[in-house]
Amino acid sequence: MIISIASGKGGTGKTTVALNLALSLPDVQLIDCDVEEPNLHLFLSPRVHRTLSVAIPVPGVDETQCTYCGKCAEVCKFNALAVVKNQILIFPELCHGCGGCSLLCPERAIRETPREIGVIQEGSYNGLAFVQGILNVGEPMPTPIIREEKKLIDRKKTVVLDCSPGTSCPVIEGVRGSDFCLLVTENTPFGLNDLELAVEMVRALGIPTGVFLNRSDLGDRKVKDYCAKENIPLLAELRHDRRIAEVYSRGEIVVEKIPEYRALFLLLFQKIQKIVSGRS
Repeated sequence: MIISIASGKGGTGKTTVALNLALSLPDVQLIDCDVEEPNLHLFLSPRVHRTLSVAIPVPGVDETQCTYCGKCAEVCKFNALAVVKNQILIFPELCHGCGGCSLLCPERAIRETPREIGVIQEGSYNGLAFVQGILNVGEPMPTPIIREEKKLIDRKKTVVLDCSPGTSCPVIEGVRGSDFCLLVTENTPFGLNDLELAVEMVRALGIPTGVFLNRSDLGDRKVKDYCAKENIPLLAELRHDRRIAEVYSRGEIVVEKIPEYRALFLLLFQKIQKIVSGRS
């Protein structure tokens, strides 16, 4: 089963939930899909076994063949090419690697070459299989790295995907194809607003979902009322506990330092299993 962990906004405890859920279960693969700001490795300090480069194809022009007709710039919807008189300008950072310019060049003057945008690391921590993607600083497109990460999914294991916050393209790419998406939120106006956006996203993808309410004893009942109204299962509530904040601030793991919380995550997994089994 593939479980994606997402949240409409940052700071709700998504990474904490993903990490502790993965470490509460046997035979798990944990994948950090927040490639712009991966942080699971800060808690795990995993042993890295393999590092893979991720590149996208960008155009290069043979100006001895180019007639500067402008077809390449016309087809590129991302403005990665521009033709100015007898000169062609290429902006690699804007290129999405779609290959349209090379396919439609009438003179076959464009050849694609790979440009590295980041890396993927495979490793392990106490029997936990771990994968993380790292986008190079200054690169604008995390989605290709997430796509390559997900090619490493081991379908013989329970897979937990820690997605980036929000509802933008990287989140959609991370959540897409999951058997279940767990949305982590909090009892704040921002938490509720962004939860509503995340629910719309997951429903559009046709993925069953449930909510994990963090710091559930703070704030009001609006998140619970929303879940009841929309018929979204509230699968777990985690009350505010200073001990968790202290463990997190030291870069330690909650279920290892406060073992009583392991039961919460085991029960959460059982509820997810039941929903996915019923749907299948």
